[in-house]
Amino acid sequence: MKKLTQWFCMSALVFSQAHAQTPTKEDPRFAGLDKEFNSILHTWHVAGFAVAVVEKDKIVYAKGFGYRDYEHKLPVTQNTLFAIGSNTKAFTAGLLGILRGEGKVDFEQPVRRFLPELEFATPELNEQVTLRDMMTHRTGVQRYDYSWFVFPPTSRDSLLWRIRYFQPHTPLRSRWEYNNFMYLAQGKVAEKLTGKSWEDNIRHYYFEPLEMSHSDCSVTEMVKQEDVALPYSVAQDSIIKKLNYHNIDVIAPAGSINSSVLDMAHWASMWINGGKYKGKAVLPEPYVREATGLQMAIWYDQPDKLHPDLHFNGYGLGWFLRSYRGHYQAEHGGNIDGFSALTCIFPTDSISIIVLSNQSGSKVPDIVHNILADRALKLSKIDWNGEADKAIHTKKPVADKKEDTVIIKGTTIIRPLAELTGTYGNNLYGNFEVFQQNDSLFARFPVETVYLKHRGYDIFDANSTTDPTAGSMTTIHFLMDDNGDINSLNMRLDDDTPAVFVKRK
Repeated sequence: MKKLTQWFCMSALVFSQAHAQTPTKEDPRFAGLDKEFNSILHTWHVAGFAVAVVEKDKIVYAKGFGYRDYEHKLPVTQNTLFAIGSNTKAFTAGLLGILRGEGKVDFEQPVRRFLPELEFATPELNEQVTLRDMMTHRTGVQRYDYSWFVFPPTSRDSLLWRIRYFQPHTPLRSRWEYNNFMYLAQGKVAEKLTGKSWEDNIRHYYFEPLEMSHSDCSVTEMVKQEDVALPYSVAQDSIIKKLNYHNIDVIAPAGSINSSVLDMAHWASMWINGGKYKGKAVLPEPYVREATGLQMAIWYDQPDKLHPDLHFNGYGLGWFLRSYRGHYQAEHGGNIDGFSALTCIFPTDSISIIVLSNQSGSKVPDIVHNILADRALKLSKIDWNGEADKAIHTKKPVADKKEDTVIIKGTTIIRPLAELTGTYGNNLYGNFEVFQQNDSLFARFPVETVYLKHRGYDIFDANSTTDPTAGSMTTIHFLMDDNGDINSLNMRLDDDTPAVFVKRK
């Protein structure tokens, strides 16, 4: 069954005359890249992307490729704004690093000492979960991303409230479990300690001292600027399709920053210079080393034959940690509707790479990163674009599975559609409305209205009204009480166990 994951596709022009200027002549390490990168545009049908490479305190390469507006053929520049998605997490965790340096917070104390309104599903988690647990994704609570992506409330406080309904998936600190909600909560801790909004903290502690003059914290701010990338996806493997911007302000501390590669170069330069920008401390140096040091293993295994140089795979504080061809690397990707991003730091090499693209779930940031890393680190050349393209076309076909959204033959709708209509709610997710229009049934979710196609009995498939080729997103099964009245429905979302929505009116 195709689930609602179809909806997932689950941000200064120069440093200064004396600091990290955009290169005026081409570094020989990056000669000839235009042809290679333009080829990548065509191979992956991406509208556009921008790149920057920082070495020590200088931008040694920065360029835009393709289009920020594909329809009007407006080019990507070094200043074009893109959504950076989960690259935002290192900004949020860093706020707590700054506040710890000021003696305002302790990573090892239970987080509820600093944010008592945060409540978990069990007394043990309430008593034991620390900020470090949340920063390293080791709380044992799984993502529950549909709760914010498909059912976003109007406030962060309302979203924070839902965490009490998240049942732990694994024991505390036993396994790495990526969780956007834990970064929302970190943002709330920073707000509590400073008395300022998360957005004001980001501007005060980062955008201003790092001269990130084009960056912002919401798509509502982003669209007001001139040099802005539009969001795209790829339809039918080759058609560049424009999407709508997706506003994720409600969970902003986990992923709502928008930025350009030049602004992100300021951010990256600070990380590879011990937390300093233009000689002035922005992040405490001990925190920089800690955040880019191994805090939690993601898997426990030896390298395989395909990737013998992948010596480890772990997480720091807002950074993934891996080896890249023998070099220590801290990096983080970011994905949101119409955008994919990657920021990488090689701390011991004093090199950083930023790739921002306006394509959903794109392979381009990884491919371009590898090409740039090989050149910046003076490694032997590998045809990363060719290998990725070959891997896609030589992938073994998946054995046909029994279609689980077929019409149940010989069945009809048990009751009039009007009896199925109403508002249905779940504490973990929120509310949505089922309504009838002529002889058809629809479900109005906060992010999209879907058509409910009858499958059999009181079972319906939820199909997109904007993308008829997407197929069933999930299956909704209406349920009755002992009197035969419809009183609830269930559908599969984050868990294998269906979520039950009670009919509220």
